[in-house]
Amino acid sequence: MWPRHRNSYSHCQRYLKRERFLDACRQPYNGAMASLHVTTREIDDGPQGAHIAAFFDLDRTIIAGFSAVAFLGQWILSGRMSAADLAKTLAVATQFEMGQIGFSAFVTGTADVLRSFSEEEYREMAAGVFTGWLAGDIYPEARALVRAHQRKGHTVAVCSSATRYQIEPIAADLGIEHILCTDLEVVEGRFTGEVLHPTCFREGKAIHARRLAEEHGLLFEESYFYTDSRDDLSLLNIVGKPRPINPDNALAKIAAKRGWPVRDFHSRGRPSIIDILRTAMTFGSLGASLALAVPAAVLDRDWRGAINLAATTWGELGTALAGVNVRVEGEANLWRNRPAVFIFNHQSALDILLLCKLLRRDFVGIGKQEIRSYPFLGPALAAAGTVFIDRYNHAQAVDGLTPAVDALHEGLSVAIAPEGTRSPSPRLGAFKKGAFRLAIEAGVPVVPIVFLNALDALPKHGLVIRPTTVDAVVLDPIDVSSWDVASLDEPIERVRQSYIDILESEDR
Repeated sequence: MWPRHRNSYSHCQRYLKRERFLDACRQPYNGAMASLHVTTREIDDGPQGAHIAAFFDLDRTIIAGFSAVAFLGQWILSGRMSAADLAKTLAVATQFEMGQIGFSAFVTGTADVLRSFSEEEYREMAAGVFTGWLAGDIYPEARALVRAHQRKGHTVAVCSSATRYQIEPIAADLGIEHILCTDLEVVEGRFTGEVLHPTCFREGKAIHARRLAEEHGLLFEESYFYTDSRDDLSLLNIVGKPRPINPDNALAKIAAKRGWPVRDFHSRGRPSIIDILRTAMTFGSLGASLALAVPAAVLDRDWRGAINLAATTWGELGTALAGVNVRVEGEANLWRNRPAVFIFNHQSALDILLLCKLLRRDFVGIGKQEIRSYPFLGPALAAAGTVFIDRYNHAQAVDGLTPAVDALHEGLSVAIAPEGTRSPSPRLGAFKKGAFRLAIEAGVPVVPIVFLNALDALPKHGLVIRPTTVDAVVLDPIDVSSWDVASLDEPIERVRQSYIDILESEDR
């Protein structure tokens, strides 16, 4: 789509040069955008039924890294762990790694620290660890595998040596019902520092899995086990479909000898230098996009045209440099009724770039007040007309939307996240009323944009963009002219449910 400017020849020349450059940027990354359908093809093409189990280890299989490290960090930050407790925990961990003590002794030694916690307190801390640390570490590939098994009606379980408190928030987010784990003794709501036996480690994993099989009539010969460690051979040896994920050296050798298919996930964990450089160029390209728009602003005295050119260029250039392909369903709905209030589920800091890619021109965003202070990005968004609101002051937030109403009356569209904040997972938060009040007051439609997997590229708290294909579904414009401001709960919930239906669709 050609940009709208007064000096058509000069701007078309710049446009063509930019498009040739973007094509060159996209070339190296096309091969990196493999669909997750490749990861799940074996399951999609296989049998269904609850008699088939899919067991998943946790650390380095569902999530990158080790959940215990995140919990240790949270203990320290909370001030609930003394220097003596930390020293004891590290000493016990060292003894275990050196083979001087067994797993039960290791867990008992570390669990002793929990005597200062009630079980309720620790569950609350675990929820915080998930939101702040672990949610962004879930491999998109693992999430896809879990969903594929669930679509087939398989019995899905986490089978890990970790404790229930490490696993529960992750399992809840993934919709996994069964948790096979190492349990800690709790008496009258408080930890005793003791461990319940058998632990879910080495032979213990097979014991826990057999118990689940007996309860639910599972057939091991048709079942899967995903894990990274040689320590899990007891369960790998009894399932019909052992599937090493990110295997350690010992398991990789065993897998090669036995012909087990191995998968390595690179979408989380330590980023490559190329990913870091690509991310830097992506956000740095905002400056180049603004510089490209200077002639329109200065020579043509067309400030809105300059903003449009900068937004369009950054959307195209930024996604190309990031290796992010955007696949859109319902693209015509982006242009059918303008101006409009475009609402989107807020998954990632990359959403700003994605909106520039989709909306391209004649729109302003609404963001939290804190963004204004971000180096370079804050001033750039302010110059583009972004409306900043105070999320923590309802009255001021409502008053702060007045410039957005003015923008709509002037023919500009508005982009806003009705959840009000980024979600750490694909699960949708509650919708606030501001976006819908805005549309009603300005007399414009609401256009929902559903990002299915923006966090695959950059999760909450993430710093480095990973190459991927982001899917977006643009729904039909919604006429809100008959909506009553006094009774918005029901229609808003209907809109929210349309997001849930798409996010949970078995076809995706």
